Amino acid sequence: MLGPDLDVSSAFVIDTDTANRLAEIFAAMADPNRLRIISALAHRELSVGELTKLVAMTESATSHQLRLLRHMRIVRTRKAGRQVFYSLDDEHIHDLLDRGVAHVQHQ
Repeated sequence: MLGPDLDVSSAFVIDTDTANRLAEIFAAMADPNRLRIISALAHRELSVGELTKLVAMTESATSHQLRLLRHMRIVRTRKAGRQVFYSLDDEHIHDLLDRGVAHVQHQ
């Protein structure tokens, strides 16, 4: 119940579009394999082959997860010749990961 001094119109509630987009990002990050990929990309760009080795997944599974993350604008690509490198799209994703890890590790 709201207190008598709280003006309901001044309460901050995100708009529906923002809520939907944010829920999609959290859903994309809700998968342990995708989180491992995101954590691997948190400090440097990597190729699919490098990621496959680091996260111990098949190349096909890694590529599938990267497609989903790219579609959600969580990761981006850079092409160098025939090689494609992946990195986090921006520092906000890195910040979300760091805050989540800190929360989980908080004792």
